[in-house]
Amino acid sequence: MQLRRNVLTRRTAVALLLGLAAAGCTPQPAADRPAPAAFNDTDTAWIQLMIPMDERASLLTDLAPARAGRPALAAWAKEAGSKLDDELVDLRELLRLSGVPDTRPHEGHTMPGMVGLDTVHRAKNVTGDGFDRLLTESLRAHLVQVRMLCASERTSGSAAQAKDLAAAIERSVAEQINRLDEVT
Repeated sequence: MQLRRNVLTRRTAVALLLGLAAAGCTPQPAADRPAPAAFNDTDTAWIQLMIPMDERASLLTDLAPARAGRPALAAWAKEAGSKLDDELVDLRELLRLSGVPDTRPHEGHTMPGMVGLDTVHRAKNVTGDGFDRLLTESLRAHLVQVRMLCASERTSGSAAQAKDLAAAIERSVAEQINRLDEVT
């Protein structure tokens, strides 16, 4: 059955290509989009993991202005949230360039460094020192994991745009960790 389906699919594809050739047509790339760069599996996996990681971290940084006990920590979280927003714009653009659909393969997952939805729920119910501890522990774990993911992307990825963004995020994360150490 599977063999028959493969043969029919191949015959259909060959007939379509022959029909296009006979008509003098060849498939053309969309004029408004450049051809995708050489994105490998590491590139797309990195992008598809970084998007939900940053989205979850943003849920926590968004709570900081109203819930943090220390103004310096609230200011750091606001700055970190802004960087997350910028990263998300860049990551979504890379996903678009890769040609991979946004299927959200990590939706609902909880992985090392990913702020859990239970953590966000708890954070909504605490203020002051309790919130500060939750924010600090969660975002430090996030930043450490992101740094490792970016190092892996730079080592094993193939798309220059993805590797460049990973390097930029890695530098930003190092700065954010240093600043977090200063305010805690």
